[in-house]
Amino acid sequence: MNEQTYTVLGYDKIKEAISGFALTESGRKKAMEMEPSTNLKQIDAWHKEISEAIEILKISSSVPIHGLEGMEAVMNGFNKGIPLRVDQLVQLNSFIDSCSKLRRFMRDKEYCAPRVSAYVYSIEELPELAAEIQRCIRNGQIDDYASKELLKVRKQIGIQEERLKEKLTQLLKSAKLKPFLQEAVVSQRNGRYVIPVKKEYRGKVRGAVLDTSASGSTLFVEPEEIGVFQDQMEWLFFEEQAEVEKILFALTGLAEGKEKEIKLAIETMVHFDFLFSKAKYCRSIDAKKVDIVDDQVIDYKKARHPLLGRNAVPLTLEIGTNYHALVITGPNTGGKTVSIKTAGLLVLMSQSGLLLPVGEGSKSGIFHKILVDIGDGQSIEQNLSTFSSRIVNIIEILEKANDRTLVLLDELGSGTDPGEGMGLATAILENLNNKGATIFATTHYSEIKEFADTHEDFMNGSMEFDLETLMPTYRLRIGTGGDSQAFAIALKLGVHPKLIERAHMITYKSEKNYSALFQDSNELKRREKQLIVNKHKRKKTADASKTINRFEMSDSVYVTSSGELGVIYKGPDSNGNYIVQMRDEKIEVNHKRLKLNIPAAELYPEDYDFNILFETKEHRKLLNQMERKHIEGSIIRQD
Repeated sequence: MNEQTYTVLGYDKIKEAISGFALTESGRKKAMEMEPSTNLKQIDAWHKEISEAIEILKISSSVPIHGLEGMEAVMNGFNKGIPLRVDQLVQLNSFIDSCSKLRRFMRDKEYCAPRVSAYVYSIEELPELAAEIQRCIRNGQIDDYASKELLKVRKQIGIQEERLKEKLTQLLKSAKLKPFLQEAVVSQRNGRYVIPVKKEYRGKVRGAVLDTSASGSTLFVEPEEIGVFQDQMEWLFFEEQAEVEKILFALTGLAEGKEKEIKLAIETMVHFDFLFSKAKYCRSIDAKKVDIVDDQVIDYKKARHPLLGRNAVPLTLEIGTNYHALVITGPNTGGKTVSIKTAGLLVLMSQSGLLLPVGEGSKSGIFHKILVDIGDGQSIEQNLSTFSSRIVNIIEILEKANDRTLVLLDELGSGTDPGEGMGLATAILENLNNKGATIFATTHYSEIKEFADTHEDFMNGSMEFDLETLMPTYRLRIGTGGDSQAFAIALKLGVHPKLIERAHMITYKSEKNYSALFQDSNELKRREKQLIVNKHKRKKTADASKTINRFEMSDSVYVTSSGELGVIYKGPDSNGNYIVQMRDEKIEVNHKRLKLNIPAAELYPEDYDFNILFETKEHRKLLNQMERKHIEGSIIRQD
């Protein structure tokens, strides 16, 4: 399998749809990483899993899969020499609780889903770890009673804080300081208590200035009397933080001791999320279980393209039973491309463990490769035309195809001369069949129908067309090749049957009576106007071509095909061709490819000797000699 196959067939869109049903980010990620398998036992196990998951969803659509958010960061924090943060330990406790709920949920479903419910036993309960986290952490912070030392130091902090506040209250009420204060309030700067002192009274209040107001008129001073209290408070805070770190290290150590169990529980939870997201998707498309066979077979009853919804017209697809190549012929817009995409996409889905939107009794084989050539593959980067780029793709398919390959070809041989395209398409199909590939192809070449009819490995198919409504029905008919329906459509729209009969003779070199299809003689009469011949049409005179004489001898002319100048030597003949003297030779050119440059009358006097133009110097000398006397052995030929 390759990315081109996934993209062209829409497999990526199936993965996106499945990921939309996942409840966790890890489940969504696993859905986007889904790949088809070629192992029969693996695929069969997947199908049994998803069938059981659907049964569980029928009982309860709400599966307790949550608590995974943030667990990746928790696992990454193990064995780093630093403790987990409080919020990470809270997340770990939430995950352990979710695992317990999932275990209880699955134990109740053993009767209908023994395989899937058994996975829950790989999730080990961790009551000791959960209890310790709950004991030490309350309301998102380390509890006072997490350790005796922490309780002791926090009580000391409380006592010291009360003393500090009492001292500050006394200072604010003191008549000694009150006149120097901006207002009677206490605030904090960098964790230390300060009082607001007017700038001009800085020297009246003993203490350290820790901050200044934006206007600069107020100084925030730590009074000297409370400095000692605050230093003692800081030491107590350091002791508290050290004790908190000790507790966090202890909790982290407990969690790291259960790392394997936690990791396995995460993997199991993610697997459940992925499994149930697949099950929910299969339910959304009304999918059914198919028989998986270790052979290259496609046998789908009433198959629907999963991306087209319930309005998709059901198709019956069968390849690989009595024949290994299905060729669909017929008009465009009839659903041929949808048919081969449906086949390819359903094979990918089946080998990915998904149920399929098909009827009962369907079978699906296993293919190691699915190679496709569908759509416009024009490559701007490589400067290749549509036909050229598709041939490059076909070459790759021919190289990779074998007896375990499904090859999907849409409009094979199109984009070039019809005769050569048909021959090339036939040769490619024949060669792929010789390599043992399973082939599903569409083509508009009717000649390939005859090839398929005479080849035992091939079967013809066609897309049904309703001649009453002049619309395709998008139903696939196997065993009958399709026609372009051009004659039938033209006849339906009002073309006279005599014209259709003539067209049939030109196309198929055989006669067919289309007039017999009309029982209403009045309808034929209404179409007679199409056959009326104009007896007074203009006729060319019989000798018109013989009287062409646009140029005179020695006229200077352009030869339009080459852009060169020449001189008229003689002509025209009955076909309008002139002999034109070029630089080194005389050539024959039709009058349609000559354009007058300068007439001879404007170039030469009346008594000009044109032999100078058309004869060589030696030839002219010999002519002069022969006019005076006979020269033995000399012959002059006139062109």
